[in-house]
Amino acid sequence: MPIESSNSKRSPFRIAVLNSHPIQYFAPLYAYLNTSEDFDITALYCSDFSLRGDRDPGFGQNVTWDLDLLAGYHAVFLGERAKTRTPGGFWSLVCPEVWREVRSGHYDALILHGHNYAVNLLALLAAKTAGVKVFMRGETHLGLQRSGFKQCIRRPLMNLLYRACDRCLAIGTANRAFYQAMGVPEHKIVTIPYAVDNDRFIAAARLSDQERRDWLQRLGADTNQPVVLYASKFQRRKHPDDLLKAVTRLRERGIRCTVLMVGSGEMQDELRQLVTRLNLSDVHFTGFINQSDLPRIYGASDIFVLPSENEPWGLIVNEVMCAALPVVISKEVGCVPDLVREGDNGFLFQAGDIEGLARALEPLLTDAGLMKRMGQKSRERIEGWSYAECLQGLRTILN
Repeated sequence: MPIESSNSKRSPFRIAVLNSHPIQYFAPLYAYLNTSEDFDITALYCSDFSLRGDRDPGFGQNVTWDLDLLAGYHAVFLGERAKTRTPGGFWSLVCPEVWREVRSGHYDALILHGHNYAVNLLALLAAKTAGVKVFMRGETHLGLQRSGFKQCIRRPLMNLLYRACDRCLAIGTANRAFYQAMGVPEHKIVTIPYAVDNDRFIAAARLSDQERRDWLQRLGADTNQPVVLYASKFQRRKHPDDLLKAVTRLRERGIRCTVLMVGSGEMQDELRQLVTRLNLSDVHFTGFINQSDLPRIYGASDIFVLPSENEPWGLIVNEVMCAALPVVISKEVGCVPDLVREGDNGFLFQAGDIEGLARALEPLLTDAGLMKRMGQKSRERIEGWSYAECLQGLRTILN
């Protein structure tokens, strides 16, 4: 349903959002914001690789999302080369077409997602020379690992960049602290929380007992044990192998569970070999699962684990909290200050600490009542971290 306007008499504030490509996390937000009479949202895309099914390096395979990533808002693909560009390093996306588009007079403001591509800086320059407001939205925080050289030059360069922006849109507490550390004054920072389509995930994750059993049986999983879920790319910085090692330690203590390893990536062969070496019989690799089925996998699970280091946010945590799962994640994950309360809806441990991960899982695996209560706390917490708060943040800027 359309969102009630905060001031229906004025014309919509026209916002262009520059993205490398249609992103499954962002497109539903643009559609939601566009239902408000306050805003007219247009996404400027440098590439269509997520629509044409090109190779995703993180997953290690071709990926085509099964959601409509263009519904509910305006989309502009920047030139014919959008059909052949694939995001990579800084110079992979230059997109000179963005200059004319930003300066076309169609927009009152431009939202930039970070500064990882040359096109972002070109768009910033185009906006500033055309009188278009610039809002910066990035994921970084002070806990992310950077080389000594980057640490030295970071503050002066970031301060210069952010000084050119009219507002910095903080996705959460850790990101806000980063902007502050880079010298951004408080009045220029507005929280636009990193959120997912809560309504879709909550609705799709609601499974009857029979539906849950059916999904687990389809995956070959034991329906009589607690189900621990890992759902992310199989990358080294995410430490999926630490979960398998922690489960081995729990098994030695007589605590058993079923593990679902959802995803793909560079470590998939290594992880399968580790399962064989550790003689783990209750680990099931599902392969890549697309967006329409992911909430059902969440709904069939009992506990979510993310052992990552160097994780800017971790939107998967938002998704599984919609499914009322307690979360066991490393302290370094960027969403922790906003979404996880130790002992309330989850437990924390230091990335790389396998025994710490095992200890965090143990109380949940041995107390079904605690597991359920903490899962409900997850859902309650995520209900206040939604697209509605994103809309309110933008309205704060507008007013």
